[in-house]
Amino acid sequence: MIDDGTYDVFVVDAERLPGDGPPSWRLELAVVAGRHKGEVVALSATGLGGDELDLLGLPGTLTVTGGRPSFRVER
Repeated sequence: MIDDGTYDVFVVDAERLPGDGPPSWRLELAVVAGRHKGEVVALSATGLGGDELDLLGLPGTLTVTGGRPSFRVER
């Protein structure tokens, strides 16, 4: 995982995880600016909707606080 902070990213891979209930995703996010530019961060997310193709290439914001990542998509 990368340092605590806020990063501009985009989705380079998305895979829906099996299970009941709301969709869960395994995402790979590429950092697009700053010291970590070009690094890819993997995380799990829920509440994004859509399918794999809908998520690919979407820009977003990755926020890491206390080593815990959160991702917000910019649609």
